[in-house]
Amino acid sequence: MLWLLFFLVTVIHAELCQPDAENAFKVRLSIRRALGDKAYVWDTNEEYLFRAMVAFSMRKVPNRETTEISHVLLCNVTQRVSFWFVVTDPSKNHTLPAVEVQSAIRMNRNRINNVFFLNDQTLEFLKIPSTIAPPMDPPVPIWIIIFGVIFCIVIVAITLLVLSGIQQRRRKNKGPSEVDDAEEKCENTITIENGIPCDPLDLKGGHINDVFVTEDERLTPL
Repeated sequence: MLWLLFFLVTVIHAELCQPDAENAFKVRLSIRRALGDKAYVWDTNEEYLFRAMVAFSMRKVPNRETTEISHVLLCNVTQRVSFWFVVTDPSKNHTLPAVEVQSAIRMNRNRINNVFFLNDQTLEFLKIPSTIAPPMDPPVPIWIIIFGVIFCIVIVAITLLVLSGIQQRRRKNKGPSEVDDAEEKCENTITIENGIPCDPLDLKGGHINDVFVTEDERLTPL
């Protein structure tokens, strides 16, 4: 009697879990590619762990808190490793809707990956889109980064303004002194005409040429 009951249960499970069956999902693992020399062997213990993780995920779904490991069925397991699985509802003897299973897997995808040391590329649920990892919070708040950038820009601008002001003052101070130096050079220049040195003409105070001074002017006392 017990043998007959076991046989009936096996037949029912075989009908529920089939490739491309309604509410069935295919899983493909690339353990060797992910772990290399540290790859583990996929055996019945790993299958049990996978079923436990699926049952755990389903128990997170509302009204599915009573899901057990025995409700998760695997079939068509290959050595490469790939297989199909379904989640059953024993009370009604049918599989749970694919939408519920997909939602449960997506919510716990990272935890399932971590259990098997895999990721979305090496543990593939072919009918379930890959999850997007939550954005990483930067160790420093964004507003502090923005404030630091603006502060640096202001400091650089002030420094440039101060340096430009100093350069302009130096140019203004150098201007008159250079003109005076040029005039002094011109005043001190001695020209030579016909081999005779000639004193420069005093443009400021004037200069009297003795050639044009009359005899009376020479003798007249000052």
